[in-house]
Amino acid sequence: MCAVLVKASLTAGAVASLALGTALAANAGGYTPPVVDTDVTAPVVESAPVGDWAGAYAGLTLGYAFGGDDRVGFTEVDTGTYLGDAGKLELGGANAGLHVGYRWQRDRWVFGPELGFEAGNIKDTITFDNQLGGSTDVSSKIRNVLALRLKTGYALRPDLLLYGIAGIARADVEYKVAGTDGSGGSMSESRDFKSNGYIVGLGVERKLSNRMSVTGEYEYANFGKTTRTFEVDGGVSTQATPDYHNVKLGLNFKF
Repeated sequence: MCAVLVKASLTAGAVASLALGTALAANAGGYTPPVVDTDVTAPVVESAPVGDWAGAYAGLTLGYAFGGDDRVGFTEVDTGTYLGDAGKLELGGANAGLHVGYRWQRDRWVFGPELGFEAGNIKDTITFDNQLGGSTDVSSKIRNVLALRLKTGYALRPDLLLYGIAGIARADVEYKVAGTDGSGGSMSESRDFKSNGYIVGLGVERKLSNRMSVTGEYEYANFGKTTRTFEVDGGVSTQATPDYHNVKLGLNFKF
């Protein structure tokens, strides 16, 4: 019995020694820390959508002009004598237009040219007593405007665009003087003209669908100074200075 116990003890000791030797051999180069997987995949962050505004489009607008400021003052042609201030033409009225354009898009920035044609009833008339004992009417009317605009905008949302407007324009203007004298006589002279000018403004556009959107715009149009000469009273001249503010609602169709 004792011999069996001694033999078992020797066997256990041999196994323990073998295990200890293996562990020591494995760690002969020093302590080896456990391997930890540090390859962590970063989360994918998607950029916010900016909408698709690029491409060709066409549309129409309805507007109302107001606040024009065309001061009328007459000067004798022969002597250069200033005859006085006759009043101010405050041009205003309804108008409608058609336009076509093309836009490019870089991230949220949207820009491109637009060619437009507008016509309507933008006009005013002033009446004053003349030196002949009668009255004189001076009237001005914007028959139509052809404009090339550059619109540059920023997409606040995929369906909402805020933009600025700057452009050149050419107006066809009807300018007329008519009057009576104290003896019942009358006269009427038209001095129509075309004048170049500029347009600036702001606008906002909201998509209704992928191909249709509505617009709201404010513009200021100025067509400089043009001298008009009339034969009344031996020849008088005045400077026409048509300008006006315009608010417009529109509808765009993307091709």
